Amino acid sequence: MSINIVQALKQVSTATITTFLFQKGLKNVWIRRASPLRPGQERQVGAAFTLRFVPAREDLATESIWSAPISTRAAVEDMPAGCIAVADTGGVTHAGSFGDILCARMKVIGVSGLVTDGAIRDRDAIEEIGFPVWSNGVSSSPSTSGLTFVDWQRPISCGGVAVFPGDYIVADGDGAVVVPPRYAEQIAASGPDEERLDLWVREQVLSGARLTDIYPPDEAVRERFRASATRNR
Repeated sequence: MSINIVQALKQVSTATITTFLFQKGLKNVWIRRASPLRPGQERQVGAAFTLRFVPAREDLATESIWSAPISTRAAVEDMPAGCIAVADTGGVTHAGSFGDILCARMKVIGVSGLVTDGAIRDRDAIEEIGFPVWSNGVSSSPSTSGLTFVDWQRPISCGGVAVFPGDYIVADGDGAVVVPPRYAEQIAASGPDEERLDLWVREQVLSGARLTDIYPPDEAVRERFRASATRNR
């Protein structure tokens, strides 16, 4: 993964990204039911490391599965630094898919964050260690009370969105967005300027500009923005 692309995407909001991808015909990229665990969580960008759970089955969902070759513990140890873990739980929220110990290990090995359409447990402890999480709520119950972990690094569905290993994930205060690699470079190249344009338009609106004159910005408005940016250098 290009560090330049990652750093550039960190300057682009998920709102700007979804608009860009909508213009390319991609309408289903925002992961539903994955909200920031705490307010003010810093935007995170990384390659998707996918994990898949299925509903619990009593003969499999036992304590022994935690140390089995196919387990969340084994998957975490396979995660590269800089990735974002994306967990498909089918939206199960009565069991916590991840807790503070797994999140602590992810933090130590350099994982950038966790996105899941399920619940997490040990919320206070996870906040204390400062590991960024986007989830569908919290639960004190262990994962085995409602889930069985079955695989990692395969295509998954998370929050109604298809996620493939290696997709770019951008997560901020508005949630998490999947960026197919073929579009990442384009967003990285144009996104920061779009963010600056949005800020300038907002300032114009706060100064009294009429929406019909400035938003959404047409080419004339963009030229005014470019001229203003040149003057302020």
